[in-house]
Parts: sequence; structure tokens; C-alpha cells
Amino acid sequence: MNNKIIKLSAVAGVVLALSGCVGSNAVTGKLMEFNVKAVDNRYARGGLNMLLAPVYGITVAADYIVFNSLEFWTGKNPINGNPHIFDTKTGTYIEINHQLDPSLTEAPVPPISEVRAIEKGQMQQVDENTLQMDITYNTGEQATLIGVKQEDNVTFYLDGEVIAQTTIQELEAYNNTRA
Repeated sequence: MNNKIIKLSAVAGVVLALSGCVGSNAVTGKLMEFNVKAVDNRYARGGLNMLLAPVYGITVAADYIVFNSLEFWTGKNPINGNPHIFDTKTGTYIEINHQLDPSLTEAPVPPISEVRAIEKGQMQQVDENTLQMDITYNTGEQATLIGVKQEDNVTFYLDGEVIAQTTIQELEAYNNTRA
């Protein structure tokens, strides 16, 4: 049983890694940029290129296994911000996107660089059992987080929707681990 799980995990890992073979190879591009900027002579650049051959092997592996995979699944390279080559808008011989569900025409995972983060949060006490934080994200979006204490429990709401519930005891234990 465990042997089958290991084999299945290995196959899944290989499939995910191989999905990244095509991409902008940004890490290798950065090394090539260094190679070109290091010296102005074409023969010295060629010599430096030979000396850096083992490093190029590492950068290509990093591109193929990590960065091109991220680029494929998110639609954007995390290093240079370029869109994936498969998302290039160009004249094509066969057009099928108009026949597909829109979810099948774009990268399934949002780019890492587009993850919204809290830019500003302003806390206020509404009453003795309610705290409210007005949140502004780096995207300009706004939200309201409210914590309401009811006896020994606290319920958290984000824009009116329950997102978490905990107890006062759990919050105190968490606070003590951070002190």
C-alpha cells in the first residue's frame, strides 16, 4: 500500500515538474545577463560562459523544475513578471478558446505577485464585546473584520460572513506563545 502511494506521488511530482519545461527561463536569463555585463569582449564572454557551464546547469534545472512550473500554473513568471509563453496572443492556425469554458482558457492559479496583502488596518472597539478592523488591501479593495465575544467564544466575521470561531482560552494560549 505504502509503495503504491510513493509511486503515485512520484508520478504526480514528475508530471507537475514537467509541466514547467516550457517557460521564459528567467533564472538562466539572469545568469546570461550577468555573463554579458561582466566583460565587453565577445571572446572573454565566451570563456566566462564555459566557466559558468555548471552554474547554467543548475539555473536550467531551477527554471525547468520550479520557476517555469510556477509560470505555467500561475500564468506569470515570479522573477521577471512576464506572462507564460502559452498565454501569448498571436495569430493561430486552430482557434478553440471560444468553444471552451473560460476557466479552461487561463492559468488556474493567480500569480504569486498578485496575492493581496493588508496595506492598512484600523482597529476600533465597537462595544465591550465587539472589535472591528477596517482593512485596506494593497489592491485598493476594502474589507471589515469583526470579532464578537459571546460568553467564552469569539466569532470572527469578514464582511458579514463567518470565517472563524474560537474560544477565549484558545486565544489566551496563542497569545502566551507569542509573548
